Amino acid sequence: MPTLILQFPAGRYHATPWGHHVNEGMIEWPPSPWRLLRGLLATGYATMHWPAAGAPPEARSLIEKLAAVLPCYVLPKAVGTHSRHYMPMARFKNGREETCLVFDTWARVSGELAVTWDVPLSPDEQVLLEQLAERMGYLGRSESWINAHVATPSEAVVQGERCWPEGREAPLESGWEQVPMYAPIAATAYVEWRDKAVAKVMEDMPQPEPGKKPTAKMKKELEKATKPYPLDLLACLQMQTSELQGFGWNQPPGSQRVFYWRKANAIEVGVPKIHRVREVTPVEAMLLAMATQSGSEHALPSVTRTLSQAEMLHRQLVGSLRGRHNIVLTGCDEQRKPLTLPHQHAHILPLDMNGDGHLDHILVWAPMGLDGEAQSAIRNARRTYTKGGVGVLRLALAGAASLDELLVLSGEYGAGLRKVLHKGTEWISATPFVPPRYVKKNGAHTLEGQVRAELASRNLPDVIDVQVLDPHEHDLARRQRHFIRTRRFGPAPPIDCGFALQLRFAEPVQGPICLGYGSHFGLGMFRTIPDQQA
Repeated sequence: MPTLILQFPAGRYHATPWGHHVNEGMIEWPPSPWRLLRGLLATGYATMHWPAAGAPPEARSLIEKLAAVLPCYVLPKAVGTHSRHYMPMARFKNGREETCLVFDTWARVSGELAVTWDVPLSPDEQVLLEQLAERMGYLGRSESWINAHVATPSEAVVQGERCWPEGREAPLESGWEQVPMYAPIAATAYVEWRDKAVAKVMEDMPQPEPGKKPTAKMKKELEKATKPYPLDLLACLQMQTSELQGFGWNQPPGSQRVFYWRKANAIEVGVPKIHRVREVTPVEAMLLAMATQSGSEHALPSVTRTLSQAEMLHRQLVGSLRGRHNIVLTGCDEQRKPLTLPHQHAHILPLDMNGDGHLDHILVWAPMGLDGEAQSAIRNARRTYTKGGVGVLRLALAGAASLDELLVLSGEYGAGLRKVLHKGTEWISATPFVPPRYVKKNGAHTLEGQVRAELASRNLPDVIDVQVLDPHEHDLARRQRHFIRTRRFGPAPPIDCGFALQLRFAEPVQGPICLGYGSHFGLGMFRTIPDQQA
């Protein structure tokens, strides 16, 4: 699943949507899938010296794969702006040279634009895409300079507002709009369309007499009639505007008009608002209660969706910052590099506090403390959603305090929270432990060795015993086999396998204990065994 990262070193992006005149002041934002693929092809011909006869096979395969799916975007902050000037018309009227008022409109972009195609690439296609990205000098008009590269699996996720094609999901709140863009159709679909179009054209063409070959005039007329229909999708992408206009096309053949959801303020048009964060005392944790609109607890997400619900809320919190960077929520510094002190930033831990198998609360815990901006983002999170759910899920702040202060909560919810936060000598998996590295038979990368390394990286005491629960003998281990274990918007685990573990310490250890892959999103979370609580 390749992700193309675009930076605008001059801070300017010039591009006019298809079907609009430059003087209308319209900006194509984000860059349409059609424009992106045309840019990749143009880069190949200009910098990699592809033959004029056509792109090489690996390039054809790459473009056709990318054309078969609609990409998703992460948009940086952009502000629409323009300049006006009077262009001389090279003719005189009433003793002076005539001029024409021209608008030059562009988006002032600050940040990185990410484009993700949900399609697997072969190693050769991946290498070619990386080479094309590194050679791209501009996108849109020639003054739209760009620096591009293909994201690596370990690269930090670009922060910004999501933009996705209509039909995948609907926005949960107001403030969104649909924007039309042009995208290529699948290569096979174009061939089918062309065959039908050419067959219809040939029906009206004069046919040779039975037993005779077509005359030169017939061949010439047939060639002229079929010339507006390129042979394949790549030929469509390479057509010039003058050709399209000459053939009378109102949109490029092989293209389709699609709608994307984007924030209504994806391009700001007014004076930017200055965001001031109120000075507040950092807190260690914040607890959110989750409920359905009907109030039915059985309609809440299953515990098996722990990872998905945490990742979804994390994207909402980061997106609410509107391009601002917060190290507590992202775990990266201003240069997008991971913090030197590991595991000190926010953990988003969905919890089943009443033990009914459904997630009812979400604990946001950061050992470094949640600052004012992070607290504001969490307080303003009023809703989330779940795949296949009956509707939006309501969120409400249940508490903001230190872990010790949260332990005083009473009732069944307080008892459920204490299982995760209380001190204990024996701990058992509440969610499956997914190894962060490949498991070896011997050495430091055995399952037990990885557990010990994870404890050490969090400054927790070493265990005296690690027991793997057999799913054939323990109902807990059997139920945890159904948990989602792979992030949708992040790197995949080395192995898609979860283990139910029981840990024993020499002295009582304070929770929460979260280890392994996805530990900041609820995986690898442990709870105390009640008889062993301190």
